[in-house]
Amino acid sequence: MKYVSSVQDIEVPEDVSVIIKSRFVKVTGPKGVLTKDLKHVNVTFVPVNKNLIQAHIHNGDRRHVATLRTVKSLITNMITGVTVGFLYKMRFVYAHFPINVSVIEEDGHQVVEIRNFLGDKKLRRVDVPKDVKAEISKAQKDELIVSGISVEEVSQTCANIHQICLVRHKDIRKFLDGIYVSEKGHIIEEL
Repeated sequence: MKYVSSVQDIEVPEDVSVIIKSRFVKVTGPKGVLTKDLKHVNVTFVPVNKNLIQAHIHNGDRRHVATLRTVKSLITNMITGVTVGFLYKMRFVYAHFPINVSVIEEDGHQVVEIRNFLGDKKLRRVDVPKDVKAEISKAQKDELIVSGISVEEVSQTCANIHQICLVRHKDIRKFLDGIYVSEKGHIIEEL
C-alpha cells in the first residue's frame, strides 16, 4: 500500500541552528557542530518557521515511511547532542583477575588500554574518535565514562570496548567478566 503523503515534525530549540541543503544536515549548538549526509534518503525538508522543520515523503510504501521516522530521530539526536551531549558509563566486571584500564593520549587522540582481562598478558587497545572523551571515573571504582556530542560515535566507542573484552571458548554463563555499559544519559555541567 502506498501512502500519498507522510510528514514528521522536527522541533528546533532557540539556541540551535539547523541548516539543510541538498539533504546535507548541519546542526550547530552550544556544544559544537554535527553534520550528516542524508542524500541516500528520498526525503523533502520544508522549513515551516525558525523552530519547526517538516520532513515529507510522497507516494512512499511502508519501508519509505519508516525511513522518515529514522531521519527524524537522527536529526533529533543531533540536536540533543549539540545542546546537552551524551554520556555513557561502563563498569568493569571480574570474578578473580582485576581488569586494569587506562586512558592514554596518543598522536592527538585518546586510546583505551585494557590489561589483565581474565589474566591475559595480551594488551587490548581501542581507539577513541577525536570528538569523544573517555576518562576513568574518580567517584566510582572500576568505571569508565565515555562522553561526546555524537550519540553514534559515543555508543560505537562503548561497543568497541565491550566487544574487545568478550570471553572466548568458555561457558559465558559462568565467565561473566567484561566491560559493560551500565548507564546512558546526558552530560550534566558542573556549576
